Amino acid sequence: MEPRVRYRQTQQFTPARRRLARNLVVGAGAPNEGYAVYNHLRTQILQRLQENHWNTVAITSPSKSSGNTLTAINLAISIARDYNYTVLVVELDLVNPSFQRILGFKQRQGIVDHLLHDVPIPEILLNPGIDRLVVIPAGSPITNSSELLSSPKMSGLVEELKHRYEDRIVLFDLPPVLTSDHAMAFSPLVDCALLVVEEGETRINDVRRALDCLRSTNILGVVLNRSIHVET
Repeated sequence: MEPRVRYRQTQQFTPARRRLARNLVVGAGAPNEGYAVYNHLRTQILQRLQENHWNTVAITSPSKSSGNTLTAINLAISIARDYNYTVLVVELDLVNPSFQRILGFKQRQGIVDHLLHDVPIPEILLNPGIDRLVVIPAGSPITNSSELLSSPKMSGLVEELKHRYEDRIVLFDLPPVLTSDHAMAFSPLVDCALLVVEEGETRINDVRRALDCLRSTNILGVVLNRSIHVET
């Protein structure tokens, strides 16, 4: 087993405020209502995780462009603001990674390089200037990602990440369920899954199909993204 990695060893970068605001990431320059929405989601999710003694969550969607990656990043930021937890968010869309575009760090090695080339975990950890938050990007894009996501090495890594710190929540951002078998291949490795749907775009039948594909995984809940209905 690798030595325990402390966050002070993690490479840091500072995302540009303008980039975060443009990509709707909660942070400096983001609207206050964004914080409120994700804090509410955070509280609901943490309560469910505590009740079931879970700490690993796959975040996906039925189809493309539903907002699961943004949900994963913003939820991670919100959890990190809770002093009781640390959070690790892992990018597992290995074919079309987008963390670099959204957060603005320089191209670097990531989870693919660890799994294929044994790059040590400490060398692929990033901290985006937020206490208690660490990011593992995808790294070099590949085409055979479903085999990699269901490999024994991936399974061992998930177990290692799950048990390294008692107070850590681990979020895995996955590709959409219905566009490939990647989410199906990986989801049995985690405690539960969160499904992100887009109001007015995601079809009910696609939600049913996605839930059926994830039937071997505990469903933590469904997040309605880009809703036009605002509570008052």
